[in-house]
Amino acid sequence: MFDLDWPWVFLCLPLPYLFWKFLPALKNRAGAALKVPFLERMSCLSSTQTHDVRSHLMWPLIIWILLLAALSGPKWVGAPIQLQQEGRSIMMAVDLSGSMQLQDMSYYGRAVSRLDLVKSIAGQFIKNRQGDRIGLVLFGSRAYLQTPLTRDLQTVVNMLDDATVGLAGSQTAIGDGIGLAIKRLMHYPKKSRVLVLLTDGQNNAGAVAPLVAAKMAAKADIKIYTIGLGSSQMVVNTPFGPQYISTQTDLDETMLKQIAKLTGGEYFRAASASDLQQVYDSINKLEFVKADQITFRPMKLLYPWPLGFALILSVVWLLLDRRRVA
Repeated sequence: MFDLDWPWVFLCLPLPYLFWKFLPALKNRAGAALKVPFLERMSCLSSTQTHDVRSHLMWPLIIWILLLAALSGPKWVGAPIQLQQEGRSIMMAVDLSGSMQLQDMSYYGRAVSRLDLVKSIAGQFIKNRQGDRIGLVLFGSRAYLQTPLTRDLQTVVNMLDDATVGLAGSQTAIGDGIGLAIKRLMHYPKKSRVLVLLTDGQNNAGAVAPLVAAKMAAKADIKIYTIGLGSSQMVVNTPFGPQYISTQTDLDETMLKQIAKLTGGEYFRAASASDLQQVYDSINKLEFVKADQITFRPMKLLYPWPLGFALILSVVWLLLDRRRVA
């Protein structure tokens, strides 16, 4: 749809004529310096050129109209586009310590490691968060940023798939992981800050204590959902068939519950694939994506076109005027 910001500008269209009509002409006080005996003949000749003069005046008139058209703010307004409102800023912190390689999880009837299960289920959770910003922190003996907060969810999934056990060391620095996530979430609106922390062990490395980091998160209005992952037994294939053996877990549930409580989040225990799926489903419901939308209409400014034509016509007019005088 074509529109003008200031259509009243066209009221200035008759201004040049009004100036010419009502402003007094400049008087020549010096008088005539030369008497021409054939003045009458020149007058007749000039009367035959009246049509040329009028056509010559069309150039400044057209240029004036084009300048007013540019000044009126012409623009083309496109069809309405629905845009989703601001979503959550969710940072995911995933444990990559050595114990994440234990194959005590079953997924679609086959034994998988804890990390592989996280990649499958957490990857689907990320894809479902359309409208949110998602970031990824990986931690082991130290924490590092794998993906900054972004709306490119497929990239976050790909970066999670590339993660390997022991990439950040074999120990578990939960406090450092929380601290790095806080640093990244501080730049976003307070009400949208969320951290989802997944681990299968207890804090045994790093420079920051987990509860100290949790208190920092609480002051920064960051809600933390903690997930304790791991099963108490795993299946091992033996010559006598599949056998269940117990697996030792160092999961510090008390600490994870305290972290969640301090920040207004929740603690979840996931001992199987179905448990982990239910955990992410619960977080989806607690941190739902707002369905409200805002309307945006793309706009393209058109003033360069009449302005450009006015400039071109001005140059042509000046060249023709010089040629006529010469």
